[in-house]
Amino acid sequence: MASILIAEDEARISGFIEKGLRSAGYATRVAPTGTEALALAQTDEFDLLILDVNLPGIDGFRVLEEIRGSGSRLPIIMLTARVELQDTVAGLEGGADDYLGKPFRFDELLARVRLRMRKDETTSLATLAHRDIVLDIRTREARVGDTRVELSAREFALAEEFIRNAGQVLSREQLLSRVWGYDFDPGSNVADVYVGYLRQKLGSDRIETVRGVGYRLT
Repeated sequence: MASILIAEDEARISGFIEKGLRSAGYATRVAPTGTEALALAQTDEFDLLILDVNLPGIDGFRVLEEIRGSGSRLPIIMLTARVELQDTVAGLEGGADDYLGKPFRFDELLARVRLRMRKDETTSLATLAHRDIVLDIRTREARVGDTRVELSAREFALAEEFIRNAGQVLSREQLLSRVWGYDFDPGSNVADVYVGYLRQKLGSDRIETVRGVGYRLT
């Protein structure tokens, strides 16, 4: 099982990331300070580092500098509210593999994690398919059989989540956190509404309601 180090001092965000990554099949550990993140990153126990810039102790840029200065090629995704161009450039030129600004949706972070995890593979899937539903990840096009289906960005993200977890029951909370991000309202019925939209577009028998739990792509 791949292991991911999360360097983030805000417990709400680190908990949100950790829960989502564990649901996606990754082992995780949280480092709330730059000093601890650097020490753990140098143990070679992790396959990827999600690195916040504004860490107590030493900041994320210093952690990045120390890691790259040691010769480590550990994949690093920088995660920060500082999205000014100069900060993005500094992160990438300093050796970060990717740079994601806050706020963010978990599905976007997960996509970037998966991309970095498979960077050494000779091929990667450009499409996702389940039965006769096909999603093209690059063009964001959806098809059911030979028919092209127009999906909004949020509908596409929801359909992608269902296909990646086909046969598994996904709770409303999981769908909200992965597709709508860490600022989701747990009392919202937006997931139910969008499941209804997908049923209209992909077929009413595709997504099963598991009473009291959530939904499952059959």
